Amino acid sequence: MPIRVLPDALVVRIAAGEVVERPASVVKELVENAIDANATDIRVECLDGGRRLIRVTDNGSGIPAAEVRLAFAHHATSKLASADDLNNIRTLGFRGEALASIAAVSQVTCLTRHVDETSGSLLRLDGGQVVAQEPAGRPPGTTITVEHLFARVPARLKFLKSIATERSHIDGVVVRYAMAYPHIRFALLHDGRLSFQSLGSGDLRDVLVQAYGPEVAAQMVAVDAPASEGGIAVSGYAGLPPLDHANRSKITLFVNGRPVQDAKLTHAVVQAYHTLLMAGRYPVAVILVRLPPSEVDVNVHPAKAEVRFRDPEGVFSAVQRAVRRALLEHLAPPQPPTMFSRPPEAGPTPPHAQPPIPGSAAWERAGIARQAQGWVSQAAAELPAPATPATDRASAQSTDGASVAQASKGLPALRILGQLAQTYILAEGPEGLYLIDQHAAHERVLWERLMAQHARGELPSQPLLNPVVVTLPAESANLLADQRDMLHGLGFEIEPFGSNAFLVRSVPALMIQDDISAALREIVADLETGETPLRRELEARVLRRVCKRMAVKAGRVLSLAEMQALVRDLEMCESPRTCPHGRPTMIYLGLKQLEKEFGRLG
Repeated sequence: MPIRVLPDALVVRIAAGEVVERPASVVKELVENAIDANATDIRVECLDGGRRLIRVTDNGSGIPAAEVRLAFAHHATSKLASADDLNNIRTLGFRGEALASIAAVSQVTCLTRHVDETSGSLLRLDGGQVVAQEPAGRPPGTTITVEHLFARVPARLKFLKSIATERSHIDGVVVRYAMAYPHIRFALLHDGRLSFQSLGSGDLRDVLVQAYGPEVAAQMVAVDAPASEGGIAVSGYAGLPPLDHANRSKITLFVNGRPVQDAKLTHAVVQAYHTLLMAGRYPVAVILVRLPPSEVDVNVHPAKAEVRFRDPEGVFSAVQRAVRRALLEHLAPPQPPTMFSRPPEAGPTPPHAQPPIPGSAAWERAGIARQAQGWVSQAAAELPAPATPATDRASAQSTDGASVAQASKGLPALRILGQLAQTYILAEGPEGLYLIDQHAAHERVLWERLMAQHARGELPSQPLLNPVVVTLPAESANLLADQRDMLHGLGFEIEPFGSNAFLVRSVPALMIQDDISAALREIVADLETGETPLRRELEARVLRRVCKRMAVKAGRVLSLAEMQALVRDLEMCESPRTCPHGRPTMIYLGLKQLEKEFGRLG
């Protein structure tokens, strides 16, 4: 095929794909233009997740009538004059590509009035071509309406996600800019319903209350490190332990007012929580970094979400120190050990100090004293296990890989020997020793009981004596609203309760005394992970989270009766050798391997 110059129309659409990836990209570019125009009030309206309509209205300085048409030309901008300006960028936009790229893949209407003019202008474009321009009246500022996004680019339209997902991405964009610019009043509406609104008070904490809810905002402390010798200033808010999240998505970073994605800065925040959070948990933090524009390169990618620092190690250290200092100032110092502490009394631990393994959340959280046999009978009555064990092809893992138990039908009969490190149950079986992870084992037991009940349509739900109000970030609230029917089938009764707030009236019986607010946030985080159209997979994610929260934790001292009950329940499971997340519940050390270690084998 011969080399040829591509038509201008095709070049424009290819370039537009770098800037406009989805509806949220349009919102981002238009909001940035409004901020650069010194707007103090920005309103975003969307229909069908932005596919049908996106409208951004601001009260900024507006566009002069003589320049409205030019604003939609490629590489036309008022923010750069020479190449030297690239080393001192103080605005969010500077490429001169956004409006032209948006117009190339949609129908656009621009209604604007400059602050120094007495009348405004109305400009209509279709596929990047101007179809009408006329005078119009409006207050100073700009309204840009984008309709039928990607209608002329069906390949891009086909790869958009569900309306709920696209709404969530838009929510994330608006909330992030509200955090970066708390003095601006933002309002976001989806299909005519207010999804998010900030006060414009200038106080970031007010935005956090609107974005995360008062309960979460109350657990976040201010980070304030003025500009150091290198000109690096760090501010924002960081969540105090135990406020945490299942992934890094709640670590929000800004550099000179620009939302960025930077793995090193994210790692700096995580490192600031070293030893303060459990393994596999991540903080909730909003961190703003300010440094001289000459020290950061924002001209890395058309989406402007990546930056490069002249001194990356200096920025990393500044962020880590600032966050760590803020945390330690608000955390009580650990009590040093003392030689005068009373030694533990000999003999069995009193019942009130040893709550049994939970068959429900009440048993795990409340610490109610029950006799072991009473717990076993009650657990069996409330959560009946499958009666017939099935073949489990997974094999137990060896401590050194040299000895692996062969696949067997269920588990052999095990004799409990004791507990190791308050985490592992030691049991003797035929031809070897089993070390059972008590948390993973209990997860498996609860999982199979819940799945069996769910399959029979008998998953018990328990009304809350005092319904719980949970406020979520806008993007999470939209997702939860879309999944209410699915959650109802699992025992959750959840009602809308104002903007991004929900009233939880009932939960699965197993969770009745759990921290409902924290549990619901974790469940939503699980639903946000990846995307699947299968309802049964979403249900499985929720039930896995319920089991993980309610299973007995490592560090819990178990009585002999409790260990026996747990192992007997595990023996009845269809897949006793792994937890619902695929982690092994046990490792096996064969008798021959032990004899080898002791030098008994020749």
